[in-house]
Amino acid sequence: MIAIVDYGLGNLGSIANMLKKVGAAATITADPAVIRQADRLILPGVGAFDTGMRNLEERGLIPLLNERVLGDEVPILGVCLGMQLLGRRSEEGQLPGLGWLDAAAVRFKFEGVNAHLKIPHMGWNELTVCQPHPLFADLQEESRFYFVHSYHVVCADPANVLARTTYGFDFTSAVVKGNIIGVQFHPEKSHRFGMTLLQNFAERV
Repeated sequence: MIAIVDYGLGNLGSIANMLKKVGAAATITADPAVIRQADRLILPGVGAFDTGMRNLEERGLIPLLNERVLGDEVPILGVCLGMQLLGRRSEEGQLPGLGWLDAAAVRFKFEGVNAHLKIPHMGWNELTVCQPHPLFADLQEESRFYFVHSYHVVCADPANVLARTTYGFDFTSAVVKGNIIGVQFHPEKSHRFGMTLLQNFAERV
């Protein structure tokens, strides 16, 4: 069973509906007992970095997530803000992140020939997968995903970069470290491409 962690931010219903379409058992929850029983976790997120970390702390979820992800090595997929929370910090806020990845979220900055590009990066874009991973199995080369974000993740270790996307420059759009995975885009808004990705997470990761 996949537990979609409810900490007050994110497209919880959309992710649950997409998982239902691919036949994956999933539940939206902040119940520690349910999270302890889950064999996979999804950490969604839409909004500000500090709000996300504060909400996780206020609900007492950080020690539980550390136990499940770092101790039990349960696969977790961070989505959008959820991916940014996996790192150590963000330029958007003051609070520390979960710190599972040596990474930081920084704001897009464009100048010169790219000065016309708008922030946030919004709309459909392609991925360049940097290393083989079951999350991207059976995805067509022309697969596109839906993005809405003003900050992008910079990894200290290139081995943690799972995929990159070009918007003015190449930025990290998916990360991996063992059982810890994150995607900057919204698979739940990415039609059949996102459906394949979520099915891969449910069945292959």
